[in-house]
Order: sequence, then C-alpha cells, then structure tokens
Amino acid sequence: MESLLVPTGIVALAEIGDKTQLLALLLAARFRKPWPIIAGIIAATLANHFAAGAIGSWVASLFSAATLSWTLAASFAAVALWTLVPDKLDDDEASQLKRYGPFLTTLIAFFLAEMGDKTQIATVMLAAQYPHLLMVVIGTTLGMLLANVPVVLAGNFAAERLPLALIRRVAAAAFAALALYAGYEALKLSGLL
Repeated sequence: MESLLVPTGIVALAEIGDKTQLLALLLAARFRKPWPIIAGIIAATLANHFAAGAIGSWVASLFSAATLSWTLAASFAAVALWTLVPDKLDDDEASQLKRYGPFLTTLIAFFLAEMGDKTQIATVMLAAQYPHLLMVVIGTTLGMLLANVPVVLAGNFAAERLPLALIRRVAAAAFAALALYAGYEALKLSGLL
C-alpha cells in the first residue's frame, strides 16, 4: 500500500499551483466540457507516468541499494527546493491546440507539459524507490487527479481561494522528508549507521 499511498500524496501536493494545474484551469475555461478534459488528463498522465516509472525501475536495477539511496536523497532534496518555485504557464501552449477538441487538446497539452516537470521526475524517483511500478503509476496518477479534477470542475473559484504558498511549502516539506528518509537508508546501507 505504501507504493500507492506515498506517491498519491506526494504528487497531489506537488501539483498544487503547478503548470499542469494552471493548464487544467485554462482548458476548463476554454472548453467548458469537464469530462473530456478529465479523460484527457487521465490518459496523458498514465502514459507519461508509466514511461517515467519504467525509467525509474530500470535505473533502480543499475545501481546498488546504497548508491540508489544516496541518489534518491539528493534528488528528493532538489525537488523539495524546486517545489517552492511557483510555475507559470504560457497561454499559447493550449491555445494552439484548441482546434483538436477538449479530449485531444488535453491529452497532448498535459503529456507535453509533464515532460521534465517535477511530478514526472518525482515519478521516476518514486518508481526507483518502491518495488511495485504499477502501484506507483496509479498513485501518481491519482495524485494528479486529486489536484487537477477539482480545478476543472470548480474553475476559478477553487484556484483563487487556495493558499498556494502554504501548499507549496507543505509539498516541499514532504519531498524533504523523503530526502531525509532516503539519506537515512543510504547511511544504513553504507554501514555508517
């Protein structure tokens, strides 16, 4: 269950105020058809996070447990700092795709927006840390949906009332906690504890 629950919580927190959440808001305002947008988010996230998770699982197989733990600790610390920086969205990213309809526009825009995003990197790291790839991908996808579906359904109302700075700090603290845990594991595996 940890392979499902930790990724769900981490990604849900990391997504608050992220560019993909801003993209969800923009798509909801443009199309006013929430269900095709939500379906596009699910399809894009599953495809993107499955590829990221597969890379994380593969990378985990290349390194010793201690090396992987040190790498994870440094990576989680970097993502914790990255989470504190608010994302911005270029309005042209979604407007160029509008002619494809809400589902295809969302699928393409979300897939591209997630490339190199902190939640995609987090998915790589979580898949490297946890042994159940499918549970990690389902968890990161659920986290993405927990953050983005309310924005699609509620539009500007919810996004304007969330304390984004506080939520970014909580997400950064969660990544920092994962970094500390991975560092502790690295110390144990290295025989230093």
